[in-house]
Amino acid sequence: MLAASAVTARAQAAAVQPAPQAAEYTIPFVTKTLANGLEVIVYPDSSVPLVTVELAVRNGSFTEPPEFNGLSHLYEHMFFKPNNAIAIYRCDLSKTYGNDAYFTKNNCAETLKMKAQVGDVAYLSDLDKTGIVRNGTTQEEYVNYYYTATSKHFETLMHALRDSMLYPVFDESEFQQEIQVVLGELDRQESQPGYHLQTTMMDKLFYKYPSRKRPGGTRETVATATTDKMRTIQKRYYVPNNSALVITGDVKPEDAFRLAEKLFSVWKKGDDPFVKYPLVEHPPLPKSEAAFVTQDVDNVFIQIGWQGPSIGKDNASTYAADVFSGIVGQPDSQFQRALIDKGLAVSVDVHYYTQRNVGPIRITLVTTPAKAKQAVAALYQEIAKFTSPDYYSDAELANAKTALESSDLFSREKVSDYTHNLSFWWSSTGTDYYRDYYKHLRATSRADVDRYIKTYIAGKPHVGVAMLSEAGRIESKLTDGDLIGK
Repeated sequence: MLAASAVTARAQAAAVQPAPQAAEYTIPFVTKTLANGLEVIVYPDSSVPLVTVELAVRNGSFTEPPEFNGLSHLYEHMFFKPNNAIAIYRCDLSKTYGNDAYFTKNNCAETLKMKAQVGDVAYLSDLDKTGIVRNGTTQEEYVNYYYTATSKHFETLMHALRDSMLYPVFDESEFQQEIQVVLGELDRQESQPGYHLQTTMMDKLFYKYPSRKRPGGTRETVATATTDKMRTIQKRYYVPNNSALVITGDVKPEDAFRLAEKLFSVWKKGDDPFVKYPLVEHPPLPKSEAAFVTQDVDNVFIQIGWQGPSIGKDNASTYAADVFSGIVGQPDSQFQRALIDKGLAVSVDVHYYTQRNVGPIRITLVTTPAKAKQAVAALYQEIAKFTSPDYYSDAELANAKTALESSDLFSREKVSDYTHNLSFWWSSTGTDYYRDYYKHLRATSRADVDRYIKTYIAGKPHVGVAMLSEAGRIESKLTDGDLIGK
């Protein structure tokens, strides 16, 4: 299933009739690569006078050995902290208004020597007046930072993003404060039952290198982080040839490219981090494995996971994975009828997460303790039928593709959010993959879906996890064998 935006309920509820063949679906963004390797992606939409400017970096947990696990996320938290441009601006103000105490205390004489490198910082006087929204996120295969404001402030946003990227300070006191903020986030995550289901599944599915699938990291690595490690991350991954500038909204592509060239050309190209620090190779599961997660929940949450296809190794199966998830997700599919309509489950879905470094396939089923054993058995009976020629109709195959296209259209309703979709696809698949995604999606055949299922699901080692309460486990009578279909 599409990672950045799931098939929407509206799309899933389409009638099970073959959709008429529509005109070829395209995603209207344009790109330009600067001489330093920075890819600039522009998606213009002048329906409202807003613009979003985002920097995406191929970083995140897939680059993290255990000692760095969670530090890409910590770096994200430091991104919008005061940088050298802000330091210059404050020193300029102190000099202008004769604040000698501030000037001396903050070593402004030295700070102002950086003006030749950093350039004009007068734009900062307007930054707080823009009404901006700013934030960042960290996932497995990318980190992104963005500003959104009215389009008249476009240049100010571009300038601010550039200076945050190129001239960080990593002030020690700010850093220690942010460590506590991130530890608080980890505590909140760990208070959610779903966190433990997700972590157990991913740790077992990617058993040799679990840190590569944990964007949040651990309390130990975050608590013992240093600013030297922040600079290591910056040096390795924060280079233009490992980054993309994504601009969406009320802006003309030619203006965006011109300003990107003006501001970001000073960013020096670096070594390809994935040549110098190659991604790990996740070994296949040697056998199926079961696990129970005890949490204070009323229902029983069952998840079955497989290692799925990787971008760059088996692209055809990534399209087939999305299509198949769309097929079995339709309310009238045989899969849903066997589990939902018969009252065995409250919900059930099949999800593939598009990734460059092994995307997981997961089936998640929610049921009650009383029905859990029967529901899991029925689920494995359905999995055994996935490759049957009559498991789904041509209409369901066509509608799955239409639903995926519709999902992308719905995601554009809020262009600022669509910016993050573009960043995700750029990082995990590349813009060429995403540009041609729907062409390949439409070409996906039954044979392609069948090959995907036989290669990654049917008869393959997998992980079965049940999250339930102590009382629920006793009532359900679930066993390890039930969870792995034995």
